Formats: sequence, structure tokens, C-alpha cells
Amino acid sequence: MKSYHEIRLPYDERRDLLWKTLCEAYFQPLIPERACVLELGAGYCHFINHIRCARRIALDLWDGMPQHAAQGVETVIGSATDLSGIAERSVDFGFASNLFEHMSQDEFALTLAQLRDKLTPGGSLNLLQPNYRYAYREYFDDFSHRTVYSDRSISDFLSCHGFRVIHCEPRFLPLTIKSALPVSPLLIRLYLRLPFKPLGKQMLIRAVPA
Repeated sequence: MKSYHEIRLPYDERRDLLWKTLCEAYFQPLIPERACVLELGAGYCHFINHIRCARRIALDLWDGMPQHAAQGVETVIGSATDLSGIAERSVDFGFASNLFEHMSQDEFALTLAQLRDKLTPGGSLNLLQPNYRYAYREYFDDFSHRTVYSDRSISDFLSCHGFRVIHCEPRFLPLTIKSALPVSPLLIRLYLRLPFKPLGKQMLIRAVPA
């Protein structure tokens, strides 16, 4: 069988350019210089490779992930439901992009229960997810999507499992780079500044342990 990455998510340099710009323009200012950053479901390491901090950890089930990690990124092959290899109170910034729609609610809850113990005081969990409220037409075009979340339901789910939402953007980014629009750093930066984001179908949720 061909892998999920071959069929649904082949490597695309435009995606790396997108994440480089997102990190520089949005995420890097949220991350202290001496922070430890953990990316769950790191995949091609587009996020973690472009973050500057004291320690970077990438975790993914995919055994091809380490070959995409930049120098200095620690790689862990494993499930987000098993964070036993991560030291307690060591993570300042936890991040996951397009991960939890691929997992059951029980698996998500198990990840959250462990992650609460891994975050430092003041540490945060940061999630980028397709928002079913706006992406319902395309949501199940990905055969591996298992669970539906909107900005409201995922915020409530986090609240029920020991987290407090500190920031919620229902429309943070378009759903995909697979369009006729160019992937331009200038356009990305302009888009992030818009008060209303047309085509925005991915949400950004930031939360801290309650």
C-alpha cells in the first residue's frame, strides 16, 4: 500500500515556505528564546524546523519524519497518546497542526491528560485545526479524518479536560495550499493582518492548563 503521505500529503516546497512565513510573522514572537517547543504530529517538520528556541522536539508516528528534521531538532517516533519520553514540566510551547481530527476523542483526551504534566508553569498548547463550521464540504475528503471539531466544540472539549482557552481565531488560515493563489510571504503576512479572513477555514486555538 502507498502511504498517507504519498497519497494525501506529498512533500511540497510551497508548504515549507508557508510555514517559514507563519513562524516568522506569527508564532516566533510567542516563543521565548530559552523555551522548549514540542510539536505533536510533526510530519515534514515544517513548523518546528523554522522555530528558534533553546530546545526543539518533534514527535510523529511516521518513521519518515526524522529525515525531514533540521539539525538540532530532537525526533521521537511515537504516538501523541504516549508522552512518557517527555520530561514533566519541560515544555513551554506545545504545538499541533491538523492532528486531532485524525484521532478519537478518547485519544485526544489521553494526550491532553499527559500534556498538562509536561507543560511548564505558563506553558501553552497551540492548535491549528480545520474548522468544521467553515470546512464541512471538504472535511471528509481526507479519508483519515475521524472526529469533527468546530471552534466552539474544541474549546469546550479543552475546557472539559483541564485547559483554559486564552485565544480563539475561528478563521485563521485557508484550508489548503492547493489553489490557484500563489504562496507568497508578502501575501501571507498581509492575510494575517486582515480583520476578516476570506476563505479562512482553519482555526487557531491557544490554551493553558486551568
